[in-house]
Amino acid sequence: MAITLIDGETADRRAVTIDPDSPDPTVLGWERKPEGLCRDEVCIRVGDGPLDLAGLAAALHRPLVVDAAAGVAALGASTRERGSALQSGQAPDFVLKDLAGREWTLSQFRGRKVVLYAYASW
Repeated sequence: MAITLIDGETADRRAVTIDPDSPDPTVLGWERKPEGLCRDEVCIRVGDGPLDLAGLAAALHRPLVVDAAAGVAALGASTRERGSALQSGQAPDFVLKDLAGREWTLSQFRGRKVVLYAYASW
């Protein structure tokens, strides 16, 4: 059974499908080399054989949540990534539709003060 993995550090936030019995690290942007899994200048030691996604998440100091019954896993952003986002004081971009169906992005209002009002009836 395949698992859909959502990676919190990918710029476009696309979900990818992996095989939990033998996940391909290249799907996550990593390459398996003799020194371990490598991305750019960073290498993490991993054992031979199938990739342990939980072990990789722990080595990267990133939270991992898996719902095997639903076939979904989410790999959260690292503490370093979250920390730099907080220090920048800039909210991540997102898209919302208004009542007329028009799409608005937060980036359209960069440099201006924005108040976002959210309401839920429940």
